[in-house]
Parts: sequence; structure tokens; C-alpha cells
Amino acid sequence: MPTPFKAPNLYQLSGDGISITYATTSFTGQPSFTYHDAAQNLTFIGAQIQSVDTEAGTVVSVVIRMTVDTGSTTFSVLIPRVNLGDAESANITTYGITALHRFSILPQTGQLDIYTAHQLAGTASLVFFVAPVKP
Repeated sequence: MPTPFKAPNLYQLSGDGISITYATTSFTGQPSFTYHDAAQNLTFIGAQIQSVDTEAGTVVSVVIRMTVDTGSTTFSVLIPRVNLGDAESANITTYGITALHRFSILPQTGQLDIYTAHQLAGTASLVFFVAPVKP
């Protein structure tokens, strides 16, 4: 009898000086995303995380830098489909994209989004989140 499909809910990935942890759920039932590079360590929860299912996988995005007058920077990671089968975790490789989104109060011409791709590797795991017990 074939093993049923078992999807992970926790992804821990790193590469090119970037480390991320993405959980599709948490103790509160909301997704969480942590981003760490040489300059910053950020945590995102719930609606701060955008997730879009595509044919290529799930694209998960967060805003890692926002300025009022020059634009923003986002980080997106492509989460591949993974079947853990009988295992609790699996090694995966994927890509992250840092995107600089140029903005100005004056109209600009040319390419406004500049991308840097990062190869990432790590694990996809299935973990169970249990709410802390109150005394």
C-alpha cells in the first residue's frame, strides 16, 4: 500500500549569507517567517507574510526594508512541493530572491525592480505545535 502524502510545515533554509525559517502554522495558528542576513534579523507573523501557490511551488514573500521616498526591498522564497512519506524531514534545495523595488515621487523610466537570486538549502520538516499550558 502506498504511503499517503505527508507535507512539511517547517522549512529551515540558508545560503549566500541568508538564513530563513518559514512555518506554515504556529502556536497561534498563523504562519511565521524569520529572515536573517549580515545586517538584520527580522520576524514576520500572519498577514505580514504573502503566500501564493503557483505551478512552480509556493512563493512566500516578506518586506525586509521599507523607505518612504526611495522604495522597498522584499525577499521571496520558492517553497517546493515535498512528500515526507514515512520520514519526519527531508533535505531540500530551492531559491530565494531579494528584490529592490525602486520608487520616486517623480516618474521613472526603465526597469524598476532589480533581482538578486540566492541558492538555498536546508530541511523541510513536519512538526506539531502545541500551545503552552497555562499554570
